[in-house]
Amino acid sequence: MTEQDDDGAAWDERADVVIVGFGAAGGCAALAAREQGVDVVAIDRFNGGGATALSGGIIYAGAGTAIQRRAGVADSVEQMLAYLRLEVGDAVDPATLESFVRESPAMIDWLANYGVPFDATLCPYKTSFPNNRYYLYHSGSENSGAFRRHTPPVPRGHRVKGKGTSGKKLYRPLAQSAQELGVRLHAHTRATRLIRDAEGRVTGIEAMTLRGAPAAVRATYARLAALSAKPGIYYPPLRRRTDRRLRSLERRFAEHIRIRARRGVVLCAGGFIANTAWISQHAPLFAGGLQLGTSGDDGSGIDLAMSAGAVAGRMDNVSAWRFITPPSAFLSALIVNRHGQRIIDESRYGAAVGQVIVTENGGSAWILADADVMRTARRQLLTQALWFQRAQAAALMVADSRRASTLTEVARKVGIDADGLNATVAAHNSAIDNGEADPMGKPAEFVRRIGSGPYTLLNISVRPSLLNPTPMLTLGGVKVDAASGAVVTGSGDPIPGLYAAGRTAIGICSNGYVSGLSLADCVFSGRRAGTHAALADADAAP
Repeated sequence: MTEQDDDGAAWDERADVVIVGFGAAGGCAALAAREQGVDVVAIDRFNGGGATALSGGIIYAGAGTAIQRRAGVADSVEQMLAYLRLEVGDAVDPATLESFVRESPAMIDWLANYGVPFDATLCPYKTSFPNNRYYLYHSGSENSGAFRRHTPPVPRGHRVKGKGTSGKKLYRPLAQSAQELGVRLHAHTRATRLIRDAEGRVTGIEAMTLRGAPAAVRATYARLAALSAKPGIYYPPLRRRTDRRLRSLERRFAEHIRIRARRGVVLCAGGFIANTAWISQHAPLFAGGLQLGTSGDDGSGIDLAMSAGAVAGRMDNVSAWRFITPPSAFLSALIVNRHGQRIIDESRYGAAVGQVIVTENGGSAWILADADVMRTARRQLLTQALWFQRAQAAALMVADSRRASTLTEVARKVGIDADGLNATVAAHNSAIDNGEADPMGKPAEFVRRIGSGPYTLLNISVRPSLLNPTPMLTLGGVKVDAASGAVVTGSGDPIPGLYAAGRTAIGICSNGYVSGLSLADCVFSGRRAGTHAALADADAAP
């Protein structure tokens, strides 16, 4: 079959808009297209949900959302823009970032109207992810020193209401609403090729699907896909075994289909964190992380777009999470490298910590805590942490730490420079005693003297670990038109009939990630792409 649609082959199904990948971006694209009254087909390689269903379900939103107002939190477009300009940089053009901010309150209302549950209970302490009592919190670096100097810290992490990681509570209402509105969702269907006409317009897709396989096969495939997603995300050997069985079922039972897209195809197939070859090629420093996503985050959507002339960017940008909270007591500790030197304001967001550890410190870092911080941290695990956070923190404290009565002794136990560590602590305490600002810019509320021992060094190095892994996701993707989400060529020209959203595309979070910014961008870019695909001129061909 040739690259262009000149072979006269029949279509197995037709729609105005075809969505490839059905997580947050795909679900929002499908809903936005249906809001325009067009016919929509969505496909997903696995069970639907993608990385969204595995996520914490955080939406980064502000500028005065209904949830913020209910919690008594004052926010404005200007404040949110001031913060995000520092985090986002030039990932998108200024007009796109401002649109994202101005539309933020309406985005939360839109999600709520489709059944996504939110709650205005404000978290009273800084954490990487709140427990089941709290659903609005500082999910980024808003209250870190470098940012609060420019704009007051405002909580904008809107955690979808649900126990534990609540990504499913975001995905399921979107999926249910889309199907109730008439979106035809085909699970266990993998796009293999974009079909284009003689002028280069994308007119449909080719795919392999199990929809005609025996019911028992489809049920087995669904169970294996769920297992691969979770707990497979935490235990890579299990994921590899289940993925081999999934591929075997695909080879035996999948059939080839062609789906016509009269107005456009929207690629929402996630990033490429599961593509180890691409990680080695584009971001080799980040090869030791936990793949935060499904095995469908293999870059296939990016690859499909590039086959039609798209160009990719920011492919070396990977978000590596090294959270030190909960417990919040560790915000008053020090993060040091092999030389015993501090490397960052400890109140920064975990991805900023991970970035500094990987790119500037060879992947190695430790938390230095004195006896009082360790006592407080153990108490806080009972009140601040969810069960999985408690398990990870306990493993860090017990199995991945060393303790000694003096700084010199504990430094030697882990193999870092003892003189450097002593000098770092002396300089830190001296600044406090002399009333000076923290050298790393940490806000005063998190700064305290390093007191008496025993001292503990907790290993937060970025390396493969089942007990204390480093979750990672890719932030790069294909370039899209800022106004429409249309995929563009290297010269900036839109590829007719092709759109992209979520982590398949460069978006709001492609320079720097804070919790909720990727999912918020999936909603923003998914709605944009779905709307513009639906409003595109229909291809007159049959």
